Amino acid sequence: MITTHVLDLTRGVPGAGVHVTLEHRQASGEWTTVARGQTDQNGRLSNLTHGRTLDVGTYRLTFDTATYHRAHGIAEPFFPHVQIDFEVRDAAQHFHVPLLVSPYGYSTYRGS
Repeated sequence: MITTHVLDLTRGVPGAGVHVTLEHRQASGEWTTVARGQTDQNGRLSNLTHGRTLDVGTYRLTFDTATYHRAHGIAEPFFPHVQIDFEVRDAAQHFHVPLLVSPYGYSTYRGS
């Protein structure tokens, strides 16, 4: 299972309404979309891989941060999107990948 959540460091609130795309890198190097979703009012997105079997390999989460920041009064955020690539070596594990975001920076880590 792959889950995520977004925390808005500028406003000190969960990042609700952020559009997220999950992709899987194929052996050919091409990226295939696995799922799309939007964070809930608590900034969480827990159903990206619900009902799906994960494969071992490289995955990428892309967060549409520009649209989110513009909706909250930041006309020109520096990062239009955030992409986080990570490895799934054991598909039976839970992978939680949070994003801490502001209009001019971001941070991430492997959560639990």
